[in-house]
Amino acid sequence: MSIDLTALHWIYVVFIVLIIGFMIKRRDTTLVCIIGIFLIAITATGSVSMSVSSIFTSFIYAITELLSTILVISIIVAMSKTLTSTGINEVMISPFSKLIRNPALAYWTIGILMMVISWFFWPSPAVALLGAVLLPVAVRAGLPALGVAMAMNLFGHGIALSGDFIIQAAPKLTADAAGLQVAEVIEASIPLVFVMGAVTTIAAFYFLRRDMKRGVLLPTILPAEESTDSSNSETSLLTTGQKRFFALFVPLLFALDVAAMYFLKLQGGDATALIGGTSIFILIMITLMSHKDKGLEKTTNYLIDGFQFGFKVFGPVIPIAAFFYLGDAGFTTIIGDYLPKASNGIVNDLGVALASVVPLSKEVGAITLTSVGAITGLDGSGFSGISLAGSIAKLFATTIGAGAATLTALGQIAAIWVGGGTLVPWALIPAAAICNVDPFELARRNLAPVTIGLIVTTIVAMFLI
Repeated sequence: MSIDLTALHWIYVVFIVLIIGFMIKRRDTTLVCIIGIFLIAITATGSVSMSVSSIFTSFIYAITELLSTILVISIIVAMSKTLTSTGINEVMISPFSKLIRNPALAYWTIGILMMVISWFFWPSPAVALLGAVLLPVAVRAGLPALGVAMAMNLFGHGIALSGDFIIQAAPKLTADAAGLQVAEVIEASIPLVFVMGAVTTIAAFYFLRRDMKRGVLLPTILPAEESTDSSNSETSLLTTGQKRFFALFVPLLFALDVAAMYFLKLQGGDATALIGGTSIFILIMITLMSHKDKGLEKTTNYLIDGFQFGFKVFGPVIPIAAFFYLGDAGFTTIIGDYLPKASNGIVNDLGVALASVVPLSKEVGAITLTSVGAITGLDGSGFSGISLAGSIAKLFATTIGAGAATLTALGQIAAIWVGGGTLVPWALIPAAAICNVDPFELARRNLAPVTIGLIVTTIVAMFLI
């Protein structure tokens, strides 16, 4: 299997390097991404007007792809403001405050809960379920909001999603491409997922504690707690009995959501929509009861606050997402049918080209599958390239004579850890937005632990092939 790389592929690679470099230097990447989109478009079409239009079209495409996430985050933030302004959150978090007493307990408790819930319902709904309630508790226990985001992100979008043992969407895609049974891939992935998860989360916690001790990373005051004057003036809107009722009723509604997800087999977008609709229901009910005749106007105000927050957080993400969407199916929608006829998308072409130029051995095979998985994960979905990982694993295993399931699982893990939401900034937006932290800073924080984890996991895979 081979692919001829064109100028489009090399421009894409150059701008990936530039974007990563700018992110490491903590510089904004918006202008870089816009220039990259323009250069790819003009190289493909040769038309200045179409290339200029492609910049706008790419933004529309990115917003469309991200809209459900923007919407649910905005609604949850609006609901959280209602809970905070009426004092209900104080009653809700008091039991957890007794259990989560220090940063270490906060990190591991939130992480493990996130992992378990994500196994059943995938990470985005799990972030919504856990974030609003446990974030204030963790911050008060001394864990920075960035640490909370890391825990939810690494355990949910990392460990749970890369293994996907319950829903099995990821192993089915890779297994089909590799010509294997799903059970084979899952069995082969268990030790790799365990090693990757343990190494990454322990490394992340070590770096987190080190920076907290140095004073580099301090506990964060939540935005809702900064406006204490307005909050205190509104906490008397409900009686103590009403606050206790809603403190029980709100978690009960979300628990019913969890049950509905399980019995109705709601996953992904459907599960997220259920959480979003429930949050709107809670927002309306509490606002009408607390603000009475001003409830109609206050409901709108809370929603406006939520949407302002959502689009403010996603503003820097849209240009970079627009650029990386060009690497996959977004290219045809944004620019048109200008790819070479044999192309399967820029990112997939790069993965195939990498696999075709390296010598074949179990060590090289493991390194290559990790690299291919990571490269295909750069489009931010984590799932778009895992079929490619499966097919390349099949090629390598045929030559090596063993290790098809292990190589397939390794490519799957690398693709999802990179693209599923731990390194690509727009993919980890749910955790970043719920915790009100910069997604680019969260990606930078995750970079070293995830890289260490991938290296160790790749070495372990060499011995398992």
